[in-house]
Amino acid sequence: MPSLDIVSEINLEEVRNATENATKELATRFDFRGVTASIEWKSPVVTVSAELDFQVNQLLDILRSNLAKRKVDAKAMTFGDFVHSGKTFTAKVTFKEGIEQDVAKKVVKLIKEEKLKVQVAIQGEQVRVTGKKRDDLQAVMQLIRQADLEQSFQFTNFKD
Repeated sequence: MPSLDIVSEINLEEVRNATENATKELATRFDFRGVTASIEWKSPVVTVSAELDFQVNQLLDILRSNLAKRKVDAKAMTFGDFVHSGKTFTAKVTFKEGIEQDVAKKVVKLIKEEKLKVQVAIQGEQVRVTGKKRDDLQAVMQLIRQADLEQSFQFTNFKD
C-alpha cells in the first residue's frame, strides 16, 4: 500500500551557508559602511544586530534573500522581538523543525475534510499518510502545499 510522511525539516548547513553569504554581502554594502552591524550563526539561531532598528530590518531582508537563494523556506523562520541594549538593536531568528501537535492535528483535519480515501496518523513530529492509490497521496501533497498552515512541509518516504 502506498504511503508517505509529511515532515517539517530544514537543512541547517544551507542556513549556515546563507548566513555566511549574508555576512559577506553586509561587508560590501555601501549603506553599512562605518556602522556596527553583524549577522551571526549559532546553530539553530541566527542573531542579527545593528545600531538602528530599520538597519536590523535591512539585515533580515539580506538574510531572507540569501535563504531563498539556498532554497530554505521562509515559513521555517521565526523572528524574535527586537531587543535594544546599549547602542545596538538585536533580533534572533530561529528555525522550526518538526511538526507540533496542534499543527499535525490541523493537517489531519484538513485531509479528512477533503474526504480522500487515505488513512492519516500522527507519529511524533511527522504525519504518515497511507492510501490505496498513488493519485490519492498526490492529492494530499497538493492539498498540503495549497493550505496556509504557516509552516514549511516536505514529503518523504513516498513508497509504492
